[in-house]
Amino acid sequence: MLLAGTLVADSTTVIEDGAVVTIEDEIVFVGPHHEATERYPDHERRAFDIVAPGLVGAHIHSVQSLGRGIADDEELLDWLFDHVLPMEAEMDAEAMSVAATLGYLECIESGTTTVIDHLTVTHAEQAFEAAGSVGIRGVLGKVLMDTDSPDGLLEETEAGLRESERLIEKYHGAFDDRIRYAVTPRFAVTCTEDCLRGARDLADQYEGVRLHTHASENESECERVREKTGKENIEWLHEVGLTGPDVVLAHCIWTNEHERDLLAETDTNVVHCPSANMKLASGVAPIDEYRERGITVALGNDGPPCNNTLDAFTEMRQASLLAKVDALEPTALPARNVFEMATTNGAQAAGFDRVGKLEPGWKADVIGLSTESSRATPVHDPLSHLVFAAHGDDVEFTMVDGRVVYDQGHTTVDAPAIRARARELATQY
Repeated sequence: MLLAGTLVADSTTVIEDGAVVTIEDEIVFVGPHHEATERYPDHERRAFDIVAPGLVGAHIHSVQSLGRGIADDEELLDWLFDHVLPMEAEMDAEAMSVAATLGYLECIESGTTTVIDHLTVTHAEQAFEAAGSVGIRGVLGKVLMDTDSPDGLLEETEAGLRESERLIEKYHGAFDDRIRYAVTPRFAVTCTEDCLRGARDLADQYEGVRLHTHASENESECERVREKTGKENIEWLHEVGLTGPDVVLAHCIWTNEHERDLLAETDTNVVHCPSANMKLASGVAPIDEYRERGITVALGNDGPPCNNTLDAFTEMRQASLLAKVDALEPTALPARNVFEMATTNGAQAAGFDRVGKLEPGWKADVIGLSTESSRATPVHDPLSHLVFAAHGDDVEFTMVDGRVVYDQGHTTVDAPAIRARARELATQY
């Protein structure tokens, strides 16, 4: 397929009248439009105002999609234990399937082609199947919770690890390697030392399996971990093996100098979720400092109950604006850095090679956007437009691994039926 338009190939490369050509699951050409048409005259052609790499949601909770808006105006631990965890505990297999499918549909409809998805304790298999059906690229994991957890989610340590291993055996590398696994302890508050160390041991047994958890999201969480372990949160995770280049830590707001050194020294991936952090009043993560230390920082929406949207364009805008007002410095976290966080950095955190950029030899994960709206007029700088003005609703076309999964309202699954069933199921939460 030949996709023409203004190409935003990566965080530094814009081609005004360009084209990207894909064959099967790979990009084979990126360059001037006229050259693409000369070299590939028989390719199917599509034109969009802007063509860009698919975005990466490096920390989401697809299965919380049925809880959008159920827990406004709460701090993290009250939000989690009084509202979100009870909802997850009540969800049966059908609800999990519908919620995950709804979440993945929202992602592909708004330009996110890859996710790192923190599921829940039960019925995780439903989400893996939903990801396969929708066609998204993702790293998914069943949640581990073996202490201080509500009924319906609390499980025995070994049982949780065994189920995780079963899912690894079934789904790691599934759907033409679009879907991979991350061993997923919820966070140190609800996981014993045996659980956390067991998660590391399990991940080490399988090539390419990641580790994904929350860390240092708010002060109350850090205080609970301190009381429980005698250590700061990142220090504790490091001691039990949950740091390193295969580890994805969401949030990392409340960290001290030593913890930041540990993150840098171990090449641990950090995911910034600015909208959720603001809505829960959790704090402002020191993103510029992390980047200056060479820490890979990706971008995530977190879950619909603490963000209300999985639109990655909204998250890019929030990330840059929050950094600027926090530092009182207009040059903080410019558009090119945020776009990098939402593309190549996210792909690195997920462990996918050749994802997050329009470049020959890279995976054919491509999106096409319209600028036919007053909000998008004029476009002086396409990269600035994507970060500060674009919305997920502007996305007209989404390709993952060379397969068109969204095209002007058409998807690989029956989206209207999923939305209708989601409305029915959501009435009980």
